[in-house]
Amino acid sequence: MSKAIKETHFSFPAQKGFYKGKVRDVYMFDKELVIVASDRISAFDVVLPRAIPFKGQVLNQIAAGFLKATADLVPNWVIATPDPSVTIGKRCEPFKVEMVIRGYLAGHAAREYALGKRTLCGVPMPEGLKENDAFPTPIITPTTKASEGHDEDISREAILAKGIVSEEDYLVLEKYTRALFQRGQEMAKEKGLILVDTKYEFGKADGKIYLIDEIHTPDSSRYFYAEGYEENQKQGLPQKQLSKEFVRQWLIANGFQGKEGQVVPEMSDELVESISDRYIELFEKITGNAFIRAETTDIATRIEKSILDYLAN
Repeated sequence: MSKAIKETHFSFPAQKGFYKGKVRDVYMFDKELVIVASDRISAFDVVLPRAIPFKGQVLNQIAAGFLKATADLVPNWVIATPDPSVTIGKRCEPFKVEMVIRGYLAGHAAREYALGKRTLCGVPMPEGLKENDAFPTPIITPTTKASEGHDEDISREAILAKGIVSEEDYLVLEKYTRALFQRGQEMAKEKGLILVDTKYEFGKADGKIYLIDEIHTPDSSRYFYAEGYEENQKQGLPQKQLSKEFVRQWLIANGFQGKEGQVVPEMSDELVESISDRYIELFEKITGNAFIRAETTDIATRIEKSILDYLAN
């Protein structure tokens, strides 16, 4: 079985701090961040016990491609990608909200809808929809950005009322979110996919708003295959997905939804390998390129050398 990197413990010259996120290790410098995309995987805001081979590389390289392809729409934080699992970028002050945008009634929105709710984050959802139907217009359903625990749904009105984001900045975030989602859907369509929903994170540096973090990856987005979509909807069949939803569904089927007292089910080697294969499948489908597996003999040494070489220049 291929090796995976679960965490890193580097110490770089001029490093100012370190932050371990759910799946990323963040090394802080004065004006830059060095972000290592580990192979950790999270679901229901819980980091699962097994790392997934090549997952970090998949996410990092998909995000790098999409950030480059949307730089004409929205300024982003990326400066360099010196390693398949590393991105170096501008250090920004993150907004404490995630901008979730949904083109279809799927995932969390579908679960809320099934409970009879017709409003999500203050946004109305029309009557008469089936799971995975398209919304008449994509809806923005923000969440709070929690440093620990679960992100929570929040309305635009509450964000402004609590002063989490100024109205001036929030209007920019909404505009950028819609523009990015439209571009993402167009790019997905070219590859025979449907970008169903996704989330974007933004930050500010020197008074300017930047797109930060990853975009349009299977960790932050849900994709359907376009082929068969209409027929599946007519027959009430599930859609074939390329996203992390299959991991969530496996957890739900095994009695875990991140709730208090629940225990993460054991992940077999076969399951870990199958998740890795699904991530690679999405990479190849969404980029149109063959996935080139990075050297995994000693992943930590490879990553550290790539970063040190960049910092030395």
